[in-house]
Amino acid sequence: MDQHILAIDQGTTSSRAIVFAPNGDIVSDAQREFDQHFPADGWVEHDPQQIWRVTSAVCREALAKLPPGTGVAGIGITNQRETTVVWNRASGEPIYPAIVWQDRRTAKQCQTMRAADQEADITERTGLLLDPYFSATKIAWILDHVEGARQQAEAGELAFGTMDTWLIWQLTGGKVHATDATNASRTLLFNIHTQRWDQTLLDAFAIPAGILPEVYDCAADFGLAIEGLGGQHLPIAGVAGDQHAAMVGQGCFKPGMIKSTYGTGCFALMHTGSDARTSRNRLLTTVAYRLNGKPQYALEGSIFMAGATVQWLRDKLGIINHASDTEVLAASLSSNKGVYLVPAFTGLGAPHWQPQARAVICGLTRDSGRAEIARAALEAVCYQTHDLLQAMTADAGHRPDTIRVDGGMIANNWLMQTLTNITDTPAERPHVIETTALGAARLAGLQLGIYPSLEDIASDWQLERRCEPAINPAERCAMLEGWQRAINRARQDDKPADSACQQN
Repeated sequence: MDQHILAIDQGTTSSRAIVFAPNGDIVSDAQREFDQHFPADGWVEHDPQQIWRVTSAVCREALAKLPPGTGVAGIGITNQRETTVVWNRASGEPIYPAIVWQDRRTAKQCQTMRAADQEADITERTGLLLDPYFSATKIAWILDHVEGARQQAEAGELAFGTMDTWLIWQLTGGKVHATDATNASRTLLFNIHTQRWDQTLLDAFAIPAGILPEVYDCAADFGLAIEGLGGQHLPIAGVAGDQHAAMVGQGCFKPGMIKSTYGTGCFALMHTGSDARTSRNRLLTTVAYRLNGKPQYALEGSIFMAGATVQWLRDKLGIINHASDTEVLAASLSSNKGVYLVPAFTGLGAPHWQPQARAVICGLTRDSGRAEIARAALEAVCYQTHDLLQAMTADAGHRPDTIRVDGGMIANNWLMQTLTNITDTPAERPHVIETTALGAARLAGLQLGIYPSLEDIASDWQLERRCEPAINPAERCAMLEGWQRAINRARQDDKPADSACQQN
């Protein structure tokens, strides 16, 4: 039987296509970056048409690399979440560039709605905070700033989608306008308890219901791909936002299990089962995945800049040529020499939620060079993960036994060990670190009958490397105190750095 799956991993800086064998091995792949646009302070945009061209190109390339006789059963899609596209239904043309999840242009609208005491009800319905990160205010901004857009939307002439919806529309030749429950749960418009678009939320953000896609399970029939695959017509059978797909790829199907993905950003999710648990520490409650109409939930902490910080070192500072250079530079130092980088280029995510924060580098001396800055960039990922795990521990009432890590950054062994040291938590890296794409493939395989159950998927998870904490508590405490001082500077406040040590 044809049991291979083509997984489309549409990320923030690149699109990748991977063909997986039924056992999870990668048979072929292709990847291309696309342009990042920064038209104003805190604004981040993509060209949706370029993303479609790049995505279809890598799909054709991955399929062309397959050994002769290799059959593909279907397609799974995973994607950067919250990034917002609005297009004309008749022409298929976007009416404005895609507004990326990192974009902060709607911070004032969020502040206004928060001042009007709207956040509590929105959080109750969505599990999210009122923040520019999510899709709703991005949609409203487009409708209000593109001439005639609001009238067109109210007339049913426009369609909204996150990147999964945009790709489904393109692949099916405009025949299917759909999303899945995980992506829908990141819009601020979807009630995670009723599992439906919520009219109260639509009214709050002044968004017409007619622009919204239909919401499916993560494993479902999303239509037949008739475009972009070089003549191959394959069913789209699995869809999930990147972090939710990573939970599936990591086999995190039991309450209490945690995965943390290190890509453009960093996102840690703790499975909470059928309980949509409300965080007391400014984490998000989100749909982990939905199968057979039954949602499972997770607590999530979001870090906006992880791999994107390394990209900044390469593309803006020019102090590295390749991402892998950071491992060599960081390992060349015996300590961080008191240098800290807070990568708040587009604000701070969980648990701070400070859209006005901006990046800072602290502790530079005449002796500081590119090694210190590169090391500080990697350590920042670890400190931010520590902050997320502290919040999760407070919400759950117990420390995690381990954290399953994945994503391109985690191939860096120095980073993985430092992450373990700073969080004081063992970390496990799987044999396949491209777990977002793998999760999308697993979901498609569930729908197509390749995998009988989640238990079969969980049993396929294979450990490649495990790291244990290897520094003394005093050293960890000193590092965390330095981080807290740096965070306070990025937040633009003068809070004393008195909490980090006490929490460890």
